[in-house]
Amino acid sequence: MPYSPYREKSSFHREHPWVVVFGTLLSSVAGYVNAVLLGIYHVPVSHMSGAVSRLAIDLSTANRPDFRGASAIFAGFLCGAILSGLIIGATQVRPGRRYGITMMIEGAILCTATLLLLGQNRLGIPLAAMACGLQNAMASSFYGLIIRTTHATGMVTDIGVLLGQFLRYRRIEVWKLALLTLLLSGFFTGGVLGALAYLRIGIPSLFLAAAGCGTAGLGYYLWRRRHLNDFVIDRWGVPAPEDM
Repeated sequence: MPYSPYREKSSFHREHPWVVVFGTLLSSVAGYVNAVLLGIYHVPVSHMSGAVSRLAIDLSTANRPDFRGASAIFAGFLCGAILSGLIIGATQVRPGRRYGITMMIEGAILCTATLLLLGQNRLGIPLAAMACGLQNAMASSFYGLIIRTTHATGMVTDIGVLLGQFLRYRRIEVWKLALLTLLLSGFFTGGVLGALAYLRIGIPSLFLAAAGCGTAGLGYYLWRRRHLNDFVIDRWGVPAPEDM
């Protein structure tokens, strides 16, 4: 059970506003990218439940072309998560970690995926999945809350758990419900914007997501450099245990 039913005296929204801002932004990017890819090839790339089910169906029906496509999406997402683990090295959300570099790499991957898709090269699909995997693995735990920014199933589940706990105990950690609601709203809003952008400009709409990731990543990178002395960073760029 990921939650305590008891209220914490947390002022996270004042102490960690960047978590709210970047978390919502990342969810928006994931919803945007997923909506665009669904518009192009009717294939989701931000979550793996459908891809794994598709693999099982394609394997049972010996549908080799679709099996290769679903396998590529799965492998792309997994490789993105591995790359995120290599760069950041931890799952706990903490200021000072290399989120900026990771987001800039995500922007570069999305840009490359867009160029490939414009050239009718379907390798752009697993690359888009790789960008989502990279993003989703950036942060998975914050004050005991499981954070996923590229798929809505976990968000809806956790919101439901909190509401159930409220009905039972009449008290919950409200900030968790607020953060999850913002993440879900961000994913939905990003999906709407992605669908509208794809209808207007087609595949190049992915460039907007790439630019957003690159800009946000650069902003965080510059902020991190300015406050580098505020964190105890080891030579790998990871906050020391006492800062974790």
